[in-house]
Formats: sequence, C-alpha cells, structure tokens
Amino acid sequence: MAQKNDPYKFKKVISIGIVSELTGLSPRQIRYYEERKLIFPERSKGIRKYSFADVERLMEIADKREEGVTTREIRNEMTKEVREKMLKGQMNAHFHFRS
Repeated sequence: MAQKNDPYKFKKVISIGIVSELTGLSPRQIRYYEERKLIFPERSKGIRKYSFADVERLMEIADKREEGVTTREIRNEMTKEVREKMLKGQMNAHFHFRS
C-alpha cells in the first residue's frame, strides 16, 4: 500500500478510463466500488479523478472479489483497519510514542 512519503500516489489526477486500463476493471465496476464506499475519487465538474493509491486499492479489491470476499466484508475490513490506525495514533500521541 502507498506510504505517506510517496505524495504523488495520493494526488487525484487519473481518469476512470485510465484506471480501467490499469486495473482491468470496467468503468461500471469502478463506479460500483465507489457506490459501495470502497474507494473515494474526487469529483470536479462531474468527472471522477483517482490516485495511484486508488488504483492499488482497486486491484486489492478485485483480488479479494476473485477469492469470493463480498464488498461488505471488504468494507468491514477497511473500517477495522482505519479504527486500528486511529487508536494507534491516539495511543502514540497520548504516550508520546513514535512509530
């Protein structure tokens, strides 16, 4: 997964057509994953823009779907990961730890 020290990975500059070519997913599949709250593209004048981190995430989602994992399970896993990162950050701030 992208690291915070790779800021280019997080810039939302890639169109859905390019994302489709890079991932092998159809634009409809990509929009579906957005509807299911698995990815969060930026929108400007009705045009979706994705980052390289989004592309990586979509490829992870596609792999999991091929393994039979449901979108609900993927979203629950994402939520759990976010909660764990937040808790770790709060604990680090409270106890002045550095990771």
